[in-house]
Amino acid sequence: MKRPLRALAAAALLATGSIVAVALGGTASADTQICEQYGSTTIQGRYVVQNNRWGTTAQQCINVTDSGFEITTQNGSSPTNGAPTAYPSIFLGCHYTNCSPGTNLPIQVSQISSATSNISYRYVSNAIYNASYDIWLDPSPKRDGVNQMEIMIWLNRQGPIQPIGSPVGTATIDGRSWEVWRGNNGGNNVISYLAPSAISSANLNLLAFVNDTRNRGAITSSWYLTSIQAGFEPWQGGAGLAVTSFSAAVNGGGNPPPTTAPPTTPPPTTPPPGGSGCAVKYTPNSWNNGFTADVQITNTGTSTINGWTLNYNLPAGQRVTSAWNATVSQSGSAVTARNISWNGSLAPGGTASFGYQGTLSGAYSSPTSFSLNGVTCARA
Repeated sequence: MKRPLRALAAAALLATGSIVAVALGGTASADTQICEQYGSTTIQGRYVVQNNRWGTTAQQCINVTDSGFEITTQNGSSPTNGAPTAYPSIFLGCHYTNCSPGTNLPIQVSQISSATSNISYRYVSNAIYNASYDIWLDPSPKRDGVNQMEIMIWLNRQGPIQPIGSPVGTATIDGRSWEVWRGNNGGNNVISYLAPSAISSANLNLLAFVNDTRNRGAITSSWYLTSIQAGFEPWQGGAGLAVTSFSAAVNGGGNPPPTTAPPTTPPPTTPPPGGSGCAVKYTPNSWNNGFTADVQITNTGTSTINGWTLNYNLPAGQRVTSAWNATVSQSGSAVTARNISWNGSLAPGGTASFGYQGTLSGAYSSPTSFSLNGVTCARA
């Protein structure tokens, strides 16, 4: 399923709405009603609660308490094969320059010793929505704009909705099994962890989800955790949904990477060692006239690859329009993808991932063969 660009739509709207939202923010000591599109307030002197009605012009209101919030009005309605109407939520960290009081975020992943959150939800049955965490990460310590990586944890979903992209496997985290989805919404990469049944309260080890995402090659330890958000994405209805309690903490004391200066020239490109030294997993998501693709490269050889170039041909009717985590160019059907500064080194068994969005004319099909630094890769 393809959803419209939630992050980019919010960015465009926030260009005119964020000043109002911040100006309306305050500290909630008694119940606070927020109906403004991006209105926000702080609770417990530690967290920000935001209305964040980014996907509809219809009214949405929330009642903020000292422990959470409740959706009291939600008049928007969106098709279930598209984006939700909003993301009313509570967060720790920074969201479009609105930072929670005293936050230590952004913080580099390698420096995190623990990241935990406790939450309780109240659900309703007469609406279409999910209850989810958003964990945002970026290669830089961003406090504004769209981050490159979004981790979503779906604790509940009601109705015919699904995460962005397609399922790529399962993960066992916090003693629970999660279905893992992977895709891109056109503005950022998304990895979603979908609970098989509704969870109304949980004490989550968020660092474990971050580490699983890193192990899938989507981020590195040098990236930054910028915010932890929890709330609801309503598609239709939603009055009565509530976060009744929330807490989150991110502690430092991890192992920061060595502070070495980046090279001034690109590292030499070395071929994968011996025989079949690489494998490529190609995960597409297509719709009527477009597609996205997530590409994962694995070094199956015995020596480190320093700098990589992946070559392959796209089927007729496909044209790359934008890319992330690699420099991607296309000439005719031939595509060349080169590493960027931070993902060019692949140790044996290591992976690197990149993706792109493109236009599509005719029926969709995937590339059939790939070569890395001139060596043919196996299909993963």
